[in-house]
Amino acid sequence: MDANLKEHQQQAPVPAPAPVAVQKAAANYKGFVAGVFSGIAKLSVGHPFDTIKVRLQTTDATRFSGPLQCVTQTIRNEGILGLYKGASPPLVGWMFMDSVMLGSLTVYRRLLHDNLFNPPWHPLHDPAKPLPSHGHGLAGILAGMTVSFIAAPVEHVKARLQIQYAARKEERMYKGPIDCLKKVYTHHGIRGVYHGLGATILFRSFFFFWWGTYDVFSKWMKQYTQMSTPAINFWAGGLSAQVFWLTSYPSDVVKQRFMTDNLGGGLGDGVRRFPRWRDAAVAVYRENGAKGYWRGFLPCFLRAFPANAMALLVFEGVMRSLPG
Repeated sequence: MDANLKEHQQQAPVPAPAPVAVQKAAANYKGFVAGVFSGIAKLSVGHPFDTIKVRLQTTDATRFSGPLQCVTQTIRNEGILGLYKGASPPLVGWMFMDSVMLGSLTVYRRLLHDNLFNPPWHPLHDPAKPLPSHGHGLAGILAGMTVSFIAAPVEHVKARLQIQYAARKEERMYKGPIDCLKKVYTHHGIRGVYHGLGATILFRSFFFFWWGTYDVFSKWMKQYTQMSTPAINFWAGGLSAQVFWLTSYPSDVVKQRFMTDNLGGGLGDGVRRFPRWRDAAVAVYRENGAKGYWRGFLPCFLRAFPANAMALLVFEGVMRSLPG
């Protein structure tokens, strides 16, 4: 009987490996799931910095002389929760946005690798050859354009809530994110909700520098340091985010000015100043010169490292832990 059992075990068929398409689909899903956790980490660390940044970007120097005064006045007048004002839309939004952005980034990386930088029909095709750093940058641009269609309405609502300075809720135009979204849609339709989409796409085109340098920093640290993989994710994530903000910040100032401009009409918030985002860019320069494009940069730059370092640490950690 033992001989028969042994013969049966030897003849048992070996499970066939999963098709390549199935393996790739499994790898794709991980980016979308890990992005949810990245969004939560980013909001928890970064939103207070973001509130100060937006308030400095959308006011002149007569209201706040700098980030420190903005922080102290916000806490004094609105309490510590004032720093988390407008956090509800990005809590849901960043979970969704990071899921779409990082998930689509994973897909675009694979598509660019398999079809542009290392196609199977090329005589020098090498399956083990990694995507070059500028390929990661191009994937970043495509992911940025993709997520902009989700990010634009989320950031629009968030920015309008963040510039409500009244401590008492009854004195504010918008009671919360749902109320803001409802009022904007009622009076201006879907175009009003997507106010600032073009400026959002322009801003996120600078993802080229973020994801390109993330790959550069990661490769350099892996080759020249003894840091663990999570430590490399943390430091490369934080440093690449700072490179991104150094290159993209002026476009973010213009985006915020355009998004927080009065919409006019039945909304009753005043007369619109900027018909196009280019008009907002001209106004920033006219009011404060070139330095106007960098107003609020300090809290943004201070936020960039811890928020994105933690987000990338969480993202890469979840990616490694998920099956598939």
